[in-house]
Amino acid sequence: MKTFQTLQELAACVGEEVASSEWVTITQEQINQFAQATGDHQWIHVDVERAKAGPFGAPIAHGFLTLSLIPTFFEQALQVVQVRMGVNYGLNKVRFVAPVPVGSQLRGHLKLLKCDPIDNHGMQSTWEISIERQGSAKPVCVAESLVRQYP
Repeated sequence: MKTFQTLQELAACVGEEVASSEWVTITQEQINQFAQATGDHQWIHVDVERAKAGPFGAPIAHGFLTLSLIPTFFEQALQVVQVRMGVNYGLNKVRFVAPVPVGSQLRGHLKLLKCDPIDNHGMQSTWEISIERQGSAKPVCVAESLVRQYP
């Protein structure tokens, strides 16, 4: 885990890949729970037998399940000690580049694109998140995430 003392220390890293998370395994149970929570029960995700005969040879994770791991990747990869609160402010861009078969190992690579001061002495950071699948040459998801943090 990469640790910074202040938001200003973090801001000095604009333009750099700051950190990478640990590996996270995608299970069928997670996929089923995500389907239940969102109402997205498309067979490619939840019907194991049908998905085995489908285009990917196995069930795949929902794109939005992959995207929802971004807070986990941040939590595992970096910390700013003098921050009392952080909030997800949104996304500028998201692309689901490749499928995530059940059993995949994923990790996030966090590149700091921009830091802007905001009210209450806070900082809005723009991050490029590249989600890697172990053994794959290309990322499964690339997103631009906005995070607001307050000391």
